Amino acid sequence: MNQEQIIRKRDSLLAQLPDARDILRGSLLERNIRHSSGCKKCEGGGGHPVSVLAIGYPGGHMRQISLRKEQAPHAKQCLENYYTLKAALEEICELNQQLLRAKPAAAARKGRAK
Repeated sequence: MNQEQIIRKRDSLLAQLPDARDILRGSLLERNIRHSSGCKKCEGGGGHPVSVLAIGYPGGHMRQISLRKEQAPHAKQCLENYYTLKAALEEICELNQQLLRAKPAAAARKGRAK
């Protein structure tokens, strides 16, 4: 690929990036909470489903945030945005490395004309 092609591909990737305001890092966990006594639903074995956002930090530290039922879909979308953004950044870095090695488009055309 020449410089023009690399730049076009990089610009295309940049245009597809999700809004950075809507990103989360971590994992979405689905759990069932059961009360020890006094809850007919729990006594019947059902429990109460809850969503938890789990985030890992260096040193093995974990943070878990309980989410309300209506927050789970948004959190899931924000997690997907994070992985989309992360993959795009890796590809953009690769393209930028190629740009450092690529011949300028004008020089490439001159070389073909000989």
